[in-house]
Amino acid sequence: MLSGGCHCGEIRFEVPDQAAFSTVCHCHDCRRQSGAPMLAWAMVPKAAVLIQGKPKIYSSSESGQRSFCPTCGAGLFFSNGILDRMGMMQVRIAALDDPNSISPRVQVQTAERVGWVGSLHELPAFERFPS
Repeated sequence: MLSGGCHCGEIRFEVPDQAAFSTVCHCHDCRRQSGAPMLAWAMVPKAAVLIQGKPKIYSSSESGQRSFCPTCGAGLFFSNGILDRMGMMQVRIAALDDPNSISPRVQVQTAERVGWVGSLHELPAFERFPS
């Protein structure tokens, strides 16, 4: 099992160490809800996820539900009708204690990708904030 949690530590969770599917999503809903240009998700069996604490649930679309910490606001989980019927849910990879433990396999919703994301690799990079 892999562990993770929110920024303040109020919500902790464990998920299987093997994701059924993992992706970077560029959709408008993920961007607007997170304030980030993209989100990395791991799809895992809902019944295998252990959650300590009580996340708040926000209905972000007709069938989509996003769960987050009510104290610090960190986004954690996503579900919708399709995932529910499959017995699955999505967990934000960056909320894992070791986000390198699951690597995204594909990018989805690239039609909605922010234009400059495709050229990030061309920008100067610094290991820490430059002085």
